[in-house]
Amino acid sequence: MAFDGITVAAIAKELKEALTGGRITKIAQPETDELLLTIKTLDGALRLYISASASLPLIYLTDENKPSPMTAPNFCMLLRKHIGNGRITGVSQPGLERIIHLDIEHLDELGDLCKKKLIVEIMGKHSNIIFCDETYRIIDSIKHVNAQMSSIREVLPGREYFIPDTMAKLNPLTAAQEEFIQTLRDKPSPLGKAIYTSFTGISPVAAEEICWLSGLESHMTAKDLSLDMLAHLYRQFSYYMENVRLGRFQPLIYYDKNAPKEFSAIPLSHFTEYTFQEYDSISQVLKCYYATKNTLTRIRQKSTDLRHVVQISLERNRKKYDLQTRQLKDTENRDKYKVYGELINIYGYSLPAGSKELTALNYYTDQEITIPLDPTMTPQENSQKYFARYNKQKRTFEALTELIKETADDIQYLESISNALDIAMSEADLAQIKEELMQSGYIKRKFTKKKVKLTSKPMHYISGDGYHMYVGKNNLQNDELTFSFASGNDWWFHAKGAPGSHVIVKTNGDELPDRTFEDAGRLAAYYSKNRGSDKVEIDYVEKKHVKKPNGAKPGFVVYYTNYSLVIDSDISEIENVQD
Repeated sequence: MAFDGITVAAIAKELKEALTGGRITKIAQPETDELLLTIKTLDGALRLYISASASLPLIYLTDENKPSPMTAPNFCMLLRKHIGNGRITGVSQPGLERIIHLDIEHLDELGDLCKKKLIVEIMGKHSNIIFCDETYRIIDSIKHVNAQMSSIREVLPGREYFIPDTMAKLNPLTAAQEEFIQTLRDKPSPLGKAIYTSFTGISPVAAEEICWLSGLESHMTAKDLSLDMLAHLYRQFSYYMENVRLGRFQPLIYYDKNAPKEFSAIPLSHFTEYTFQEYDSISQVLKCYYATKNTLTRIRQKSTDLRHVVQISLERNRKKYDLQTRQLKDTENRDKYKVYGELINIYGYSLPAGSKELTALNYYTDQEITIPLDPTMTPQENSQKYFARYNKQKRTFEALTELIKETADDIQYLESISNALDIAMSEADLAQIKEELMQSGYIKRKFTKKKVKLTSKPMHYISGDGYHMYVGKNNLQNDELTFSFASGNDWWFHAKGAPGSHVIVKTNGDELPDRTFEDAGRLAAYYSKNRGSDKVEIDYVEKKHVKKPNGAKPGFVVYYTNYSLVIDSDISEIENVQD
C-alpha cells in the first residue's frame, strides 16, 4: 500500500501521544537522507526514525539503533545546535497531506525561548526533511531543491516554506456532499480512480475499499450512478474518513501466502483472499512490513538460481510426460491386433489367394468385423504381422506405464521443492533446499574443504489447546519430522493431492481436542500449493500408519488408511513460536 495520508495520520497520532513533552537527547544522521532522533519521555527513551529516501521514505518509532558516520553531516550539526535538548510541544498533520510537523521549543545561546518546526514530507522522490523557524522560513533541509530542479518550489535556506498544490485536490476531511458528488461527476475516469485523484491523501487501495463498502464496482463511472447512489457513496466515504478524523486506527498487515501483501491503518474488508495480522501500533506495522519485505526480496533474489534449476527440470519433465502420455494413447488399441491375428488363424484357411480383407464373427463381442489384409501375404503371414504389432504395443504400454509413473513422481517431487522455495524465509532454508537438490542429482556437488552447516529448523506452532505442532519447510525436514522426530501415536497431516509440508502434532499420549485437529489442518493447508483457498482437503493419520517406500525421494510417503477434513488456510489465530 502507498504511504498515503491515512497512514501518515495514524503515525501523527501515535507520535503526538508518545512524544509530546519529550526532550530530544540525541540527533544522528546515519545516512545522507536519514535522521534518528532519541527522545526522552516520561515512559522512557524512544527513537524516531525518519527517512527521506526517494525509494523508501518512512517515519516511525523504533527501538533499534543505527551506526552513525565518524563526522556528522552539516544538517545534523545544525539540528544539534538548534534543537539539541529541545522539547517537542506538538505533532500535527496539515489536512490529510503526507506531511508531519514536529513543533519544538528550545533555549538559544542567550537563554531565550525559541520555537522551531521540523517538517517531514513523505512524498516519494520528492520526500524531504525541512527545518524551519516558527514563521515557516526555511533554515535548512536534508535535501536542497533549487529552481533548476523544480519550477514549483525551491527548498533552500531563507526561502518561505509552503505546501505546493500541484494537483488541486480536495481535503477529504472537510468535503461536503454536493462538492463530493460534483467532483466525481466532473471526472470521466472509473470511480476508484476518480476518488484517489480528487482527494488528498487517499491511495488506490483506500479508494477501492470505499467503493467496496458502498457495494459499488470501482470500474464504474460517476455518470453511471444515480444521485441516490452517489449520496450513498458519500455516506460511506464520510464514515471511512470519520475513522481518520477521530483517530480510530487498527494497524495490520495482509499476507499473500507468507509474503506481506499490503499494510493499512484501517482494515481493508475487500481483501477477502488474504490473511492478516493485527499490531498495537502503526510503527510496528511499518517496521515489520518493510523488514519482512526486504528479507523476502533478498531471499527471492538469492533463490533465483535454485528456482531456475527447478523450473527447467519441471518444464522438461512436463514435456516428457505429455509425450509419454500421447505415446501411451497410441497403444490403446493393441488388443484389437491380437483379435485380428486369432481370427485370421481361425478363418483364414478358406480365403482365396490375394484377398484384401476378411469378414468374420468376433467371438469376444458376437459381432462381425472386417479385418484388412495384405494381399501379397499368406493368411498365416498376415496373422503373424498382427501378432507382432500387438506384442510391440504391449511392450510399449508396459514400459510407458512405468516411465509415466516415474515422470509423474519427478514432477510431484519438483513441485514440492518449488513449494519449499515459496515458504523459505532465510538463507539457512535455501542452503537445505540446495543440499536436497544436490542429493537428488539436480545440482552437481562441488567438493570443497569448507562444509556447509545446515541450521534451518522446522516451524513451530502451538494450538489453541496448547499442543505443539511442527511444520517442515522442505522435504529433508519433512522426512526428519515424520520418521525421526514424531512418535507412533503423534498425528501426521498433509494437504491431499498437493505439494506441501508435513505437519506433526505431538500428542504426549493424549486424545487431541477437535480444535487442535483444525489448527493442524489449517497449517497443512497454508503450507501447501492450495494456500489461500477457503476449502482445502487434508489427510491426517497417526504417524505409525505413514510409511516410506524403499528408494523413495525425500518427502515421499504412503499410507493406506486415513481420515480427512476440509478446512480453510487461515493461520492468523495460531501462535507461532520463534525457536
